[in-house]
Amino acid sequence: MTSSSDNFKESLKQQADIVRIIGDYVKLKKAGAQNFSGLCPFHAEKTPSFSVHATRQFYHCFGCGESGDVFTFIQKVENVTFPETVRLLAQKLGVTMPKMTFSSPAEARDAQARMALLDVHVRATAFFQECLRRPEGANAREYLKTRGLDPETVARFRIGYAPDSGFTLRDLLRREFDEELLRESGLFSWKESSQPSAVSPQQNQVLRSAQDDNVAQSSDANDEPRTASSARFEPKAVPAIYSKFRNRVMFPICNDQGKVIAFTGRTLSTDDKAGPKYLNSPETPIYSKSRVLFNLDQAKEAIRKLDYSILVEGQMDCISVYAAGFQNVIASSGTAFTELQAKLLSRFSKNVVVNFDPDTAGARATERTLGLLVEEEFNIRVLTLETGFDPDLYIRRQGKDAYGAALKGSQKYFDYLIDRARALFPVRNSESKVKAVNHLLPHLQRVPSRIARDELALEISQKLGIDSAVLRQELKHVATNRSATQVKTSAETQITGAERVLIRALASAREMQASATRSSAREGTDEEFDPARQAQFALQSENLYEGLAAQSLIEALLAGGTESADVMALPKTEEDRRLLASILMTEEEELTPETVEGAVRALRRINLRRRLEDVQVAFQRPGLPLEERQALLHEKVRLKRALMDPGMEETGSKAS
Repeated sequence: MTSSSDNFKESLKQQADIVRIIGDYVKLKKAGAQNFSGLCPFHAEKTPSFSVHATRQFYHCFGCGESGDVFTFIQKVENVTFPETVRLLAQKLGVTMPKMTFSSPAEARDAQARMALLDVHVRATAFFQECLRRPEGANAREYLKTRGLDPETVARFRIGYAPDSGFTLRDLLRREFDEELLRESGLFSWKESSQPSAVSPQQNQVLRSAQDDNVAQSSDANDEPRTASSARFEPKAVPAIYSKFRNRVMFPICNDQGKVIAFTGRTLSTDDKAGPKYLNSPETPIYSKSRVLFNLDQAKEAIRKLDYSILVEGQMDCISVYAAGFQNVIASSGTAFTELQAKLLSRFSKNVVVNFDPDTAGARATERTLGLLVEEEFNIRVLTLETGFDPDLYIRRQGKDAYGAALKGSQKYFDYLIDRARALFPVRNSESKVKAVNHLLPHLQRVPSRIARDELALEISQKLGIDSAVLRQELKHVATNRSATQVKTSAETQITGAERVLIRALASAREMQASATRSSAREGTDEEFDPARQAQFALQSENLYEGLAAQSLIEALLAGGTESADVMALPKTEEDRRLLASILMTEEEELTPETVEGAVRALRRINLRRRLEDVQVAFQRPGLPLEERQALLHEKVRLKRALMDPGMEETGSKAS
């Protein structure tokens, strides 16, 4: 995006309340006058280390070091480009977007292609819905009826039908979109052919008709018209693009903003050429299956409100559970549950009930999913239905009340794992006990908390009838310190309290602008204390920041003046931005003239000590001339006196 849109971006940022925006993703609690805290969405943690500053409108995590403004947060948490971030924030605030400009042709092409792909999916969704209403959709409507879906549910999930023709959707979309974009959409398949015989009769008829039309329009003043027959039989490569989804019930897949980005098609054919029972869109520029949870767009508010989610495997399971009134349900979308999906789900609640099919494959999927959720520190329960019942069938046969009761009776995740280990390896002898323990050990190792691991080890030993000391000995072979640790930059580990005070003082320059305007209008009032001006004068006149851990950050703040309203935009490096965020987020002591002056004096003492060390090193050099040795000795005495007498620090620091 170019500078022509800078004013809009700045205006949008000023309108955005970062606490409210981040609050849509992270459960925040008041943690001070201006601070809010919660669990970081960028790394796993149990104790909140993620803070949002309401006044300065930025966030910082003391655990992983991530920091930034409202744009940075949305861009990282949504995994979108910056232009898409601006558009998404504008939508959240209900602000009309101006005509977008881009910083390069490549950026423009990427953004426009993504928007066009979203438009393709909007048109395709409407097409499939219309086909479901037509006579050709009768079998699809009957199928949905047998699955217990009423018209309201079908409409809510925008379910449709893809006709058996491979060309109807293609011909419709070709009116608005070029063929290259249609290929990128994931809705079509194609093949190249240089021989008419390689094309099916149905495709050949369509191609011949299209070529005949082109022949009629191809002549001009300089070209001799081609005949239809010559056009048809040229051995020219002809791309035969046709619909990937044919004779299938279509389930749109949406991102968490509710935009259709892919489809799952359930076949209605029974012959050998029908293909897979469920066919999913391939990955595209707008769809990555490992990052998407089916129905999250409709379920996220219920998940936040109820503070837990129900995770099922299939889309029909998800739709049935939702239609039964359990609106906090989501499903993995065309893939095994992934770490990225776990991180996405954790934005809305850390509590989850896993309800996968109870068959062997479902049990294995449950165990894999539990492992990922454990590593992300979810509070997990497992709902196991009767053998032969998936959630959809259970609700249709037993009813929604029975499902609700089963939901309330869901097990703690390790109780489920222990029961499964005992079922797989009945505990009759030492050999079966070893197998059961080996089955459970990988799950136990994933638990981040050592205390929780010890408690679970005791529970396992009691239920399997083994010595708990033996199990603990096994656990000692793996790394025990799995909890999230605070990551600090090298500068942050070395920075002094005086540097922190003066950095806060310099950063306060933007806050002083408005109050300075008000003060100047009041006659007879004392000039308001300006910590930034006091810090700037001392640091610039004496260069006290040279050689400090925070030197580059202080230089950026000094060079920034007061023109920029965003203090976080001044540091040039990511390390300095994180350091600044960390300092500003933990300001405790009020900035007073005495506080700032005390910090200046502390830096003078640091400066004096550094100079004294330099003098002592120089004094030890062999072969030093007598005159130079005497000068160094006098300087050494003067610096020591200055360090012993705080009242002499200012003059001492300026002495020649």
